[in-house]
Amino acid sequence: MKFLLFAFVGVHLISFNSGKAVYRNDIPQRTFQEIKEEIAHYGDVAKEVINLAVYGKAQNRSYERLALLVDTVGSRLSGSKSLEKAIQIMYQNLKEDGLENVHLEPVKIPHWERGEESAVMLEPRMYKMAILGLGSSIGTPPEGITAEVLVVTSFEELQRRASEARGKIVVYNQPYTNYSKTVQYRIQGAVEAAKVGAVASLIRSVASFSIYSPHTGVQEYQDGVPKIPTACITVEDAEMMSRMVSLGRKIVIQLKMGAKNYPDVDSFNTVAEITGSKYPEQVVLVSGHLDSWDVGQGAMDDGGGAFISWEALSLIKDLGLRPKRTLRLVLWTAEEQGGVGAFQYYQLHKANISKYSLVMESDAGTFLPSGLQFTGSEKARTIMKEIMNLLQPINITQVFSAGEGTDINFWIQAGVPGASLLDDLYKYFSFHHSRGDTMTVMDPKQMNVAAAVWAVVSYVVADLEEMLPRS
Repeated sequence: MKFLLFAFVGVHLISFNSGKAVYRNDIPQRTFQEIKEEIAHYGDVAKEVINLAVYGKAQNRSYERLALLVDTVGSRLSGSKSLEKAIQIMYQNLKEDGLENVHLEPVKIPHWERGEESAVMLEPRMYKMAILGLGSSIGTPPEGITAEVLVVTSFEELQRRASEARGKIVVYNQPYTNYSKTVQYRIQGAVEAAKVGAVASLIRSVASFSIYSPHTGVQEYQDGVPKIPTACITVEDAEMMSRMVSLGRKIVIQLKMGAKNYPDVDSFNTVAEITGSKYPEQVVLVSGHLDSWDVGQGAMDDGGGAFISWEALSLIKDLGLRPKRTLRLVLWTAEEQGGVGAFQYYQLHKANISKYSLVMESDAGTFLPSGLQFTGSEKARTIMKEIMNLLQPINITQVFSAGEGTDINFWIQAGVPGASLLDDLYKYFSFHHSRGDTMTVMDPKQMNVAAAVWAVVSYVVADLEEMLPRS
């Protein structure tokens, strides 16, 4: 195997080559063959982790731990008492699990509450619609907003029909292509509608599948643009209204939303570690977010990711392993509002950015993983491919691109390698941000496998003699 990456460091041109030693600032680095052989020696450790997580006494543990939390606490919206209760419970859980340096790092997070909300079609017939207000939306006046509807399928159509929008409720019936593209309608829909004089906006839920289920999420206002109430509606209702207007029918809706924004409140990122034996100042970060939206239980998004991250450290501890680098678990707060807790963590710790070997976040489901998504240098990617080969016993060995995550992107953009699980996104976005995000979605056997992948990857990267190389 041979691969090349060129970069200037001082006056030295560096070439990574599988057959020659690499020099950086006159310090000899190991050949790739030597690194490959080092990774191969972790084969037995990987099997021990897999056996414990998938077949041994730890099987189903992450599922059972998660069920206990979400059945006890429920959803965990930023700024809510239930989120802070969950944080305190997790703080005690991590201490009782015997992890090290368990502590809470204070942050400020947004506080928004949806209140009572309804949307009723008054014309051409009486019909009560299912809605979920979008995070940070303002409310309506107590009497609500009653207005005719303008249905569009894109921002471009809205611009073409701008003269029709004034005084109306804009309904977006955008097709679902993929999440990253389609979510722009949820995030920017209210702003774009307000720019053309609309009095409210209703957005077709950003979902891969629907059984009349509205899906909430964050939206963003823009300075200098009037703030209008905004909510998501079901795929079914968006398509129905699109059919109605195509036949020339006039639609009138009465929208009532009791949403309110309050001053920021105190919260915490929850941290626990297995301290490194040789390079304790160097870190491999493993994470998921503890907050959720206020519907469903937040079991999938992101209870599963948070709990397999805890499980990864538990598995490593149970096997009596202590990697050379510190394994740091972080359970983020206020991810759903745009990585608010994670950004404050980054600001607090970025002075030590050179000490972070890898940042990992699981926030796209803990179903049966297809592999690992990774962002980093080509040499680091080749190392990750060798590490993933250790997971051949459970047939999850692929390394994909785009290892980003809302909470770890701050580090990745600054050059730190990042990783996330690639999962069944069709299933994930069927339940995402909806009342259907409950423990019923979760599968204990699939969580076992996801935890095994997470534990093997994090442990081996933390125990290698050298940090992952950067670009």
